[in-house]
Amino acid sequence: MSRLRRIVLLRHGETVGESSIRFHGRNDVSLDARGIEQARDAHYALRSEYFDHVVASPLARAWATARIVAPGVPIQIVQEFREVDFGRWEGLTAKEIEARYPALYEDWQAGAAGFEYPGGESRGHFRERVVAGLAHVESLGAESLLAVAHKGVIRTLAEHFGAPLEDGHPELGQGVALVRGADGVWHPGQAGRR
Repeated sequence: MSRLRRIVLLRHGETVGESSIRFHGRNDVSLDARGIEQARDAHYALRSEYFDHVVASPLARAWATARIVAPGVPIQIVQEFREVDFGRWEGLTAKEIEARYPALYEDWQAGAAGFEYPGGESRGHFRERVVAGLAHVESLGAESLLAVAHKGVIRTLAEHFGAPLEDGHPELGQGVALVRGADGVWHPGQAGRR
């Protein structure tokens, strides 16, 4: 049985690869000046929080955000928390994807079962990978956890916990807190508060 009672899922900040408009999965793009500022804002918002463990994706934009948010705290890299591999869509905007791959774009937007990014990862494999990473994280025995990762990872974890997020969330440098109630059900909480 997992001891985890509270998890803050924080999305990395903006990158030199324009993560606000471009799809970067396996691309290892670094934070830009705005991303560093967003990470500092998150640090300020979470400064009163205590976390048993801090974990992050191995991609630079995530672990660098974690280092700014939790300075001096050991950060455990969780390989399974990498963003989805977008394959040939890496680095493209939604408009570019729609123009180059109209039928696939339509399937993607419709949430087609078995959808696979061209030359990349299937949604099913991605979900399995992320949930396997969560099982490893839960084995650490933490009650309170900060996980710094990517939009797809965060949305997958929130869905796994039964607390799906609204479309588009979280934005860069933003996060969501989830709290497990006495009934074992996960509920949205507020990051920066206990």
